[in-house]
Amino acid sequence: MISCSRKGIEIIMCLFCDIIDGRLPSEKIYEDEMIYAFTDKYPLTPVHFLIVPKMHITSASEITRRNSKYIARIFEKLPKIAKSQGIDSYRIISNCGEDAGQTVKHLHFHILGGTDLGEKMI
Repeated sequence: MISCSRKGIEIIMCLFCDIIDGRLPSEKIYEDEMIYAFTDKYPLTPVHFLIVPKMHITSASEITRRNSKYIARIFEKLPKIAKSQGIDSYRIISNCGEDAGQTVKHLHFHILGGTDLGEKMI
């Protein structure tokens, strides 16, 4: 985050906000007024996409009563989005914080499928 103290405005520099706003390219698979889903640039499984809220929420630790409707929308739409990608069975991963491997500070959910992922979490 960059603060512009002269104008008192906080400007957020965020890769996923730039993708949502169309400033950076992505392979969009779903979009509505609250969420955006796109394929992962470096897929780990045959089907690997991300779903993000359009509202900038830094991580799962920042979910509040005010913004939780965006997270609810993700999970309401997820089965239909997954089915559109040819999967009914999938794993959902969200890293929260640096030690957990969160590299983009915008809450996002990795959806992985298209292969037998087994029982191991990692």
